[in-house]
Amino acid sequence: MSSSDSKTLDRLAGSVGIVRTQIVTLFEPPDVLRLECGRTLGPIEVAYETYGQLNADRSNAVLICHALSGDAHVAGYHSIEDRKPGWWDIMVGPGKGIDTNRYFVICSNVLGGCRGTTGPSSINPETGRPWGLDFPVVTIEDMVKVQKRLVEYLGITRLLAVIGGSMGGMQVLEWTVRYPESVVAAIPVATTARLNAQSIAFNAVGRSAILADPDFAGGQYRSQGTVPENGLAIARMVGHITYLSEEGMHEKFGRQLRHAAKYAYDFNSEFSVETYLDHQGRAFVERFDANSYLYITKAVDYYDLSARAGSLAEAFAKTQSRFLVISFSSDWLFPPKQSRQIVDALLQAGKAVTYSEINSRYGHDAFLLEPETLGRLIGGFLAAVSGSPRAENGGGLEPYIQAEPAVPPAWVRQRVDYDRIEELIPAGSTVLDLGCGRGVLLSRLIRHKGVRGQGVEVVQDAICECVERGIDVLDLDVESELSSFATGSYDYVVLSQTLQTLRRPDIVIREMLRIGRYGIVSFPNFGHWKPTIQLLLTGHTPVTGALPFRWYNTPNVRCVTIRDFDRFCGENGFIVHQRIPLISSRRDPIRLWPNLRAEEAIFVLSARRK
Repeated sequence: MSSSDSKTLDRLAGSVGIVRTQIVTLFEPPDVLRLECGRTLGPIEVAYETYGQLNADRSNAVLICHALSGDAHVAGYHSIEDRKPGWWDIMVGPGKGIDTNRYFVICSNVLGGCRGTTGPSSINPETGRPWGLDFPVVTIEDMVKVQKRLVEYLGITRLLAVIGGSMGGMQVLEWTVRYPESVVAAIPVATTARLNAQSIAFNAVGRSAILADPDFAGGQYRSQGTVPENGLAIARMVGHITYLSEEGMHEKFGRQLRHAAKYAYDFNSEFSVETYLDHQGRAFVERFDANSYLYITKAVDYYDLSARAGSLAEAFAKTQSRFLVISFSSDWLFPPKQSRQIVDALLQAGKAVTYSEINSRYGHDAFLLEPETLGRLIGGFLAAVSGSPRAENGGGLEPYIQAEPAVPPAWVRQRVDYDRIEELIPAGSTVLDLGCGRGVLLSRLIRHKGVRGQGVEVVQDAICECVERGIDVLDLDVESELSSFATGSYDYVVLSQTLQTLRRPDIVIREMLRIGRYGIVSFPNFGHWKPTIQLLLTGHTPVTGALPFRWYNTPNVRCVTIRDFDRFCGENGFIVHQRIPLISSRRDPIRLWPNLRAEEAIFVLSARRK
């Protein structure tokens, strides 16, 4: 075997292999598409690719919606000679986050695109020339209508999931509100329900660069044999800057010069970041159409889900999907706060939602470059909604840790409070678990008591395992981000073995008792005799089974005893319904000298209602 053959096999390994783009004609007259702008369009050619096999009951179909400059070629190679695979090959394929051994994956080029689907570069049947600016203005809603017809053409009535990043995420949201019965799960990534003014401004600059190019020829440049290369390249350069982050650009380029050791004192591209943007602009001109850039960016500008319904929560009122919303910490184009607005609206509408903010330095483009955590989240979520969670949906306490942490999370240790908390919560209750760890308690409550549970956690590995268990979890800070939950929205709010790690536990407990009818708080008792004796005899900070940390790596910032918490409840007017002092060697609560003998305690509280 030659070295070139070996390299080819290496490239194809783990990929969906050689694929081809298919073209189907939809909306044949008189069954034309009525566009949001009021005009009609048909027939419409749609370019699409599929990967994997549709199962017998057609329940494993996953639709992927691409971003602004994407296309139908999401994975695999078009030929053995191809050097680059599809745009999301790191995520789509055998054994990957979107596993083509399990799911039938569909991706189509959007309406108005330039990669096989009808758009402004297509031939206008009435003139025999490219449409150019005579093409009707299209919207995200129109794109989704075409996707729905394609899915129906493929014989699929209900999609297991719709997934998309950036503009693709807008399409995901539109699917859930326009066709609520057709989507089991929705995964919008690094997206927004509407652009802010800054994002619209960046799109406007790009369009202006294209329109001002003398080779644009009023949009009929193809008929004139020209291409507005300079305008389109500048548009891409401006757009590409928004896809990166300051940290990522500094790390990759800094102030390095590309081909010289000192400044040339002219206006040619000298800095590495300049030549990089030049390259991005030139490459984009070779594969994208200027008119499509105008139309697609305008569609993105127009999308405003909340305006159509009065509010974002009302827009989601009739959705039936489970949601996994993902953002990236360094994304300043569609920052995490915009994803949080979607999450807050879903919570307000009473919908099942999981949210994770992935820490990344790659900016908006992170959804194309972070396959590990993103793949674990998406893969775990898809497995859960398809009825086969990756993580065993049991109560085993073995930890899932990829690397030994400096401070072991609470859920690594044996939890003597779980059995008692499970007994305290009636079957069928609604439960919010603050600091839920890897979801062991919620998993038990869901399995044994049939509760409807929601977790809150900030540790990324723990969030991933909650998702793999099929548990809805939100990446929120319990000390500052509980306002998303409505008053009285849960029967029980649980704060287990987290109280002592909080800087303002008083605020958190008040929020708990606002959100839930009852609060259940468990914590290690720092009044226990063993640490007290250790401190007296050795002079060192105590280390026990309930307090397994050294002074320098402990997450505990509060030393609370049972008597302390009793006084706290009395001073704040909280009603203590049950007080359960526990030691690890026995199941029943102890009665005699609890503040001295108990290793930990559980309190069941409620606010004094007015």
